[in-house]
Amino acid sequence: MIPRPRAFLRLPGAARRLPAAREGSTAVEFALIALPFIALMVAIFEVAMVFLAQHELETAVEKTSRSLLTGQTQTANPTQAQFVSSICGYLPAFFTCSKIMVDLQPAASFAAANTSAPTLTYDASGNVSNTWQFNMGASGNIMVLRVMYQFPVLPDIMGLKLAKLGNGSRLLMASAVFQTESY
Repeated sequence: MIPRPRAFLRLPGAARRLPAAREGSTAVEFALIALPFIALMVAIFEVAMVFLAQHELETAVEKTSRSLLTGQTQTANPTQAQFVSSICGYLPAFFTCSKIMVDLQPAASFAAANTSAPTLTYDASGNVSNTWQFNMGASGNIMVLRVMYQFPVLPDIMGLKLAKLGNGSRLLMASAVFQTESY
């Protein structure tokens, strides 16, 4: 038998049995790992949402660029707002159509096509103040279509910083470079 200090012997019966009790060990172990486990699950879900949103944006740009490539869009002669609305029609409901930014312009050659991510500038109220071109070009032009979206993400989770913009969003961008057919 292990000798016990005198103060231990003076404790009530329930307190003396506590070191030998095993009933609550699972609850204590779960309490220790619950917060990191939940944070990890939220981080996995957030990364999955960013990848899904990027994929959906690329798919929408691919479908939209196909109608530009064949001349269907140019024949319909839409406004920039109508063109953005057509892109939005290919996107899932978690995208906000008013946040879609479109830059469409002809390029002199495939080598001169600019598909890099732009540097966004903001006005005093935090809205993007860049001006985007909307030039559908003509038959046979090499066209560059860049579609950008500020995707809202959760703040830093376990060191995972998905937000790359100052407003706590991540810039998603999809681009297509193609030569239009004769129409």
